[in-house]
Formats: sequence, structure tokens, C-alpha cells
Amino acid sequence: MNKVIAIFGDPAERTTPGFVAWLRESKVASVAWLAVRVWVGIMWIQAGVSKVWGAENPSFLHHNGAGVAGFASHGVAAYSWWASFMHSFVVPNAGWIAVIVAFGELAIGLGLAFGFLTRIAAIASLALLFTYVMSGTASVCAFYALCAIIVLATWRTSTWIGVDGIIKGFQQRRHHAVPVAPVEAAPVATPVPELVSVG
Repeated sequence: MNKVIAIFGDPAERTTPGFVAWLRESKVASVAWLAVRVWVGIMWIQAGVSKVWGAENPSFLHHNGAGVAGFASHGVAAYSWWASFMHSFVVPNAGWIAVIVAFGELAIGLGLAFGFLTRIAAIASLALLFTYVMSGTASVCAFYALCAIIVLATWRTSTWIGVDGIIKGFQQRRHHAVPVAPVEAAPVATPVPELVSVG
């Protein structure tokens, strides 16, 4: 192990480059991360609205999830075990899975767009994109996944402007505004003058 450390150095001593730290912590950079977060959130909202109220509504919320069943049974899965999972689990349960997908996309979009539970929304976004990619859908999934990873990597600044930022700011103000009772100092005993006897 010492030879490996001698060659490559100690990983505990490596520090994050200043530019990367600036990108993750700068309030100026937070505007760019805000734009990424809101944009991918709007894309998810559009997809969710289409499934909940729009043209895709009959395929997802009606007809026993025909949209999900068709996607799962006719998609070109990346692996045979995934295709087996899609045919044996997803197709028979397409009705309730379609409802979860429709409202899940809408919830992910709202969470990202408004910056509420942002990390959970970004992780859910990656999980849903993973299922799409594994099922043979490329389209814009990779770009959405990149945006979700950026939001996760910069969550401190990407959520600065948003509901999470407001909640965090309120918690910080409340934490600093808690009055602390002053500690009373113990009374100092005054020395009694000694009586000097004369004579």
C-alpha cells in the first residue's frame, strides 16, 4: 500500500481545485445552476402535464396504462434481464405504474422548477431516466441526466434561489435569533479589612 501511495500520492491530501469549489459555492455561478435547474424542471412539467391533462392522458390515466404497456412490451431493452423485468412485471402492472409515471414526472418538474426538495427531485429524475434508457429510449434522456447530475453536484448553490433556499435561510435566521440567557457571574466576596490592635 505504501508503494501505491508513493506513486500516486495520498488521496486524503488531495484538495478540490479552486475553480471547481468556486463553481459549487459561488453566488454568481448559482444563477447558471438556477437556469439549469428551472429549465430541466420545465421540461419535466411539460411531459407530466401532457400525461395528466394533455394528449397522452388516455394512454396513461385510462385504458389500463396502455402507454406504459406498449412501451414496455415493444421497447428494445438494453439487457435481457431488463426485458424480462419489463415483460413479467411492468406490462401486467401497467395501470398503476402509468399513474406513478405521469404524476411522478409532474412532481419532479415542480420540485426542480421551484427548488423544493431539490435533491430528492434530481435523484428521482435520474431514476426515471435510468428506466427510460434501459428500456431503449435515448432521445433527450442523456442531456436531462446531465442536468440532474449538475443540480445534485451544486445543490448548495443551485437551491439558493428557490423554496429550499428560503427554508434554509429561515432556519439560519431562526438559529441565530435564539436568545441566549446571560450567564450570571458569581458574586465576588469583598475582603473584610483586618482589625489591627494597638498596644
